[in-house]
Amino acid sequence: MADPTLANWRRVDDYLAATLLDDDPALTAARRDSAAAGLPAIEVTPLAGRLLELLARMTGARRVLEIGTLGGYSTIHLARGIRPDGLVVTLELEQRHADVARANLERADVAGRVEIIVGRAADTLPHLAERLAEHGRADAAADPFDLVFIDADKESNALYLDWAIRLGRPGTVIVVDNIGRAGEVADPESVDPMVVGTQRGLELLGSDPRVDATALQTVGAKGWDGLAIGLVR
Repeated sequence: MADPTLANWRRVDDYLAATLLDDDPALTAARRDSAAAGLPAIEVTPLAGRLLELLARMTGARRVLEIGTLGGYSTIHLARGIRPDGLVVTLELEQRHADVARANLERADVAGRVEIIVGRAADTLPHLAERLAEHGRADAAADPFDLVFIDADKESNALYLDWAIRLGRPGTVIVVDNIGRAGEVADPESVDPMVVGTQRGLELLGSDPRVDATALQTVGAKGWDGLAIGLVR
C-alpha cells in the first residue's frame, strides 16, 4: 500500500484526472490566466470541478447560485452543467477577480449563461431574495435556485448556508467546499476563524430542520479536506 502522503495523494489525483477527464484548453487557460493575474491558487481541482458539472446535470439544474467566483474556474463547470435555458448567478467580492473571471467565461463560451454580481455576499444575497419575492420578472434569477455552491470566506459559512436554504426550494442541493481544514474542523478548541466558521456552518447543517446533510473527507492535490452536501427539505 502506498504511503498516505501529500505527494501520493497528488499522484492519484493526477491519475484519476488523466483517466477520467479530457484535455480542456479553456479550463487550462482559466487556471493559467488566474495565476498570471495573481489570484490565489484556491480554485477547485479538475476532478471537483467535474463533480460540480455532473451535479448540475444530475439535478437538472436551471438556476445555480455560486458564492465565491474567484477566476471563474468552478463557474465554467457549473455553467456547462445547467440546462440550456439556465443561469449561474455567481457572487464575488473583488472586482479584479470578477474581471479575470469574465475573460475566462468568455473564452469558454459560457459568459451568456452567467451573471457575476460584485460586492460583499452578505449585502448582495438579500437582493437575490428581493428578486425571488418579486417573482415574475423576466429574470432568470427570479426563481428559487436548484443548486448552490459555497466556496468563499469560511468565516461566513453559516450565513451563506442560511441564505442558500432561503433562496432554494425543497430538493435544492447545497455543496460546501473545504470543510476538512486539514483535520482541524474536529478541534473544539480551535480559534482559527476559518475553522470556527466551518464548524458553525456544519452545526447549522446538522441542526436546521430545513435541510438534511452529510459530509465527506477527501485527500488529494489540495491535501486533507472535504465537502458537505445538503438537501433542502
